[in-house]
Amino acid sequence: MTSATTPTSAGPASLRRSVSNTLKGSAGNLVEWYDVYVYSVFAIYFESQFFSPEDKNATLYVWGIFAVTFLMRPLGAWYFGRFADRYGRRLALTISVTLMATCSFVIAIAPTNATIGVGAPLILLLARLVQGFATGGEYGTSATYMSEAAIPGRRGFLSSFHYVTLVGGHVLAQLTLLLMLQFLDIGQISEWGWRVAFGIGGVAAIVVFWLRRTMDESLESTSIEAARTGGARDSGSLRELFVRQWRPLLLCFMITAGGTVAFYTYSVNGPKMIQTAFAGGDVMTGTMINLALLTFLMVLQPVGGWLSDIVGRKSLLVFFGIGGVLYTWFLITALPQQTQWWSAFAILAVGFVILTGYTSINAVVKAELFPTHIRALGVGLGYALANSAFGGTAPLLYQAALAGDHVGAFIGYVTTIIAISLLVYIFFLRNKGANWLDDERAMRERRAARR
Repeated sequence: MTSATTPTSAGPASLRRSVSNTLKGSAGNLVEWYDVYVYSVFAIYFESQFFSPEDKNATLYVWGIFAVTFLMRPLGAWYFGRFADRYGRRLALTISVTLMATCSFVIAIAPTNATIGVGAPLILLLARLVQGFATGGEYGTSATYMSEAAIPGRRGFLSSFHYVTLVGGHVLAQLTLLLMLQFLDIGQISEWGWRVAFGIGGVAAIVVFWLRRTMDESLESTSIEAARTGGARDSGSLRELFVRQWRPLLLCFMITAGGTVAFYTYSVNGPKMIQTAFAGGDVMTGTMINLALLTFLMVLQPVGGWLSDIVGRKSLLVFFGIGGVLYTWFLITALPQQTQWWSAFAILAVGFVILTGYTSINAVVKAELFPTHIRALGVGLGYALANSAFGGTAPLLYQAALAGDHVGAFIGYVTTIIAISLLVYIFFLRNKGANWLDDERAMRERRAARR
């Protein structure tokens, strides 16, 4: 794709501008995903504030709210994807981070169950639903923006920072908890410390709001003008997506399915397993292990992106698929049994190496599937539908499996979804070749010849 604001040559000036836009886009992504993950990291601490401590189902309710917010992601993906394809990526990203910040502030000051009863979890649920809506828009639009802003030849590497900051949000949430554990006791964190954590996300978003206003726009000015004057009816259109672009939409969904269920199983359930294993008196050790592991996962992303620029995207996805099918059973059964920090670290670290085959390149792989006028909507909606069905439900299903002694069934479920995506990677993707990001005109002519 050639934009009006981003040079297409690979010279030093072009590279500097691409890196600048990538960093600005990444900063917003970092804050938004901090706001997402601060919930899962602090859930065990604020659980008693929103639900009665005597309620034995409180943990399931907390993770139920985590899961149900994913139902809003497809709606957010549709709204912000349509908006971004018609009026620009930058404005859509600025609005989404504003919504996230507002809801973080709402949660930070929300009254407790002891104060207003059932109204407390309702406020939490409503705030998280709006955040789910904003997150649905953030993923597709930011993945599109960072893929478009990256220069050819380094697109895998630069776009990998989309997941650097996505994982980085989780790292920051874990770091916030670690710092609190240094200075506060568990009771203080449960009483008010978690409020500070949510407030930090809201304050950081104010800085990001300014940064996003200074980003270059990756959508061509002619496309934005055509949308404003009504001359681009196909831009961001559901009819265009489901009638003419249904094949890449389905492919995007299937690519995401195995990756997202593995991501939430490994990066959310995995740290929770460690946290639980060390909860018998060594909470600090469990938190430090998780922080080190998530930092390791974050650092792996540019390595995977760089490698994909050399060997191709398909190779990494197949590596992830095979690894996920073979390793998931061992990870889920062995990790909760660990009592030594080094063995817990090693088991999940191997899982994160496997996971990087998907996470580091998933943004650019999906962006390459769609033409410019439908890219943000296609990437966002395809991801959000799969993420809602398989990703956000993974922590809840794991908790339910633990409670009902059906962990084996959960392992079979996760492995099957990854295996299905592996078949898609093998038979429906190419390692290298023409794609919509590299050659818009050639791809249009090829598609037209097939009709």
